[in-house]
Amino acid sequence: MKISELKVKKIIHRPTRSFDESGNRIYNEFEFELPYNPVHKGNETERLFAKVIDMAPFIMIIVLIFHQSFVFGILLSIPSVIISGAFCEGYFGTTFGKRIFNLKVLDDYGRQLDFPISLQRNFLCLANFRPVFTEHTSKTVAMGTQTRTHMNFSMHLNNKICKTYVVKESKVKEIQEMLLQEDKKAAR
Repeated sequence: MKISELKVKKIIHRPTRSFDESGNRIYNEFEFELPYNPVHKGNETERLFAKVIDMAPFIMIIVLIFHQSFVFGILLSIPSVIISGAFCEGYFGTTFGKRIFNLKVLDDYGRQLDFPISLQRNFLCLANFRPVFTEHTSKTVAMGTQTRTHMNFSMHLNNKICKTYVVKESKVKEIQEMLLQEDKKAAR
C-alpha cells in the first residue's frame, strides 16, 4: 500500500428543513471516502524557512572565509544545499533546517528516501520557488472592507514528481500504522 492510495472517512452533517418535537434541527449524515493528506497546514512556510536555515551556513562560509560578496554567496550556496540536502535526506530522512521544524521526508511507501530520489527531489526544489498570489478580503466594523494580496510559495512540485511527502515527525508513526493496517486488509 502507498500513501497516495490511503483513504480516510469523513462524515458531514447537513441541515434539513425539518425539526424534531423539541424544536432541534434534524441533520442528514453523509459519509465520504477522501484521499489521505499527510501534509499539515503551514507546510510551505516551514519548508521555506528550513531551506533558508540550510543555506545560511554555506552563505556565511563563502562570505566570511572566502571573502566573496553576499549575492555570490547565495548563488554558490544553492548547489551546496542541493547536494547536502540530498545526502541528509537520503541518510537521515531530514536536513538541519527541517529538523528544527520537526519535518521528515518520506517516499510513497512511508519509508526514508533513497539517495537517487532525494537527489532528484532536491534538484527539483529550484522549481518550487515560484510565488502564488492570492487575494484575501476581510470586513471589520472599524476598517470596513479591505482587500489584501498574500504571497505564498507553492512548494509541492518536487514532491508531486518524486512521489514524496514532507510531514511532521509526529505523523510518521501514524502514517506507517495506517499503511500496515491497509496491507493487512489487502492480505485477507
